[in-house]
Amino acid sequence: MNTNLPASWQAAIGDEFDKAYFGALRAFVDSERAAHEVYPPEDDVFNALRLTLYDQTRVFILGQDPYHDTGQAHGLAFSVRPGVRPPPSLVNIYKELKTDIPGFVAPPHGYLASWAEQGVLLLNAVLTVRAHTANSHKGKGWEMFTDAVIKAVSAKPEPVVFVLWGGYAQKKLPLIDASRHTVLQSVHPSPLSARSGFFGSRPFSQINTALENTGQPPINWHLPPSVSVAPSP
Repeated sequence: MNTNLPASWQAAIGDEFDKAYFGALRAFVDSERAAHEVYPPEDDVFNALRLTLYDQTRVFILGQDPYHDTGQAHGLAFSVRPGVRPPPSLVNIYKELKTDIPGFVAPPHGYLASWAEQGVLLLNAVLTVRAHTANSHKGKGWEMFTDAVIKAVSAKPEPVVFVLWGGYAQKKLPLIDASRHTVLQSVHPSPLSARSGFFGSRPFSQINTALENTGQPPINWHLPPSVSVAPSP
């Protein structure tokens, strides 16, 4: 497993790689890759932390599990590779953006790297998955690692906007210092729940308001109409 992270993340969470649980996790993922197709590819597992540096993280959108169909996952929560059709949850995110952000036009792709490059950390709680088997790497140690990421971001002196969609993400609330950071919660954008409170929740304009209230520039949520390359590890 390629655990080479930028210096700011190494300083914040690098010691996690030396802990016993991570050694067991690494062995598990390696054994899975030896016997099965595992997503995302090894060099993409930590892309969220490579595209959004620790000291530049301003928004934290927490996902749950990587997409598990062929060619989708590339290390950013809710995002898919260029050329891959946007999955249903992302389609619903685009629908909400169209009503929340003036002029937003849903692109034909689902590649969200431009958000990550502006300081939006798009991190799943579990970072790998066996092909076509949702939640297959749940409970193997990834949650301990990503909990450490959540705690490290919460420890930043600068205010961050945490976005918790769905019950799974909302269970992470105790890890966040809500007295210093903004926390936005709603149901998940999944087709199973979006009509029960995600649509109309206006999270993207709320994020920008929270950022501007703390003297930070807003996120440009508009996505380029076409993309051609995946991020480099």
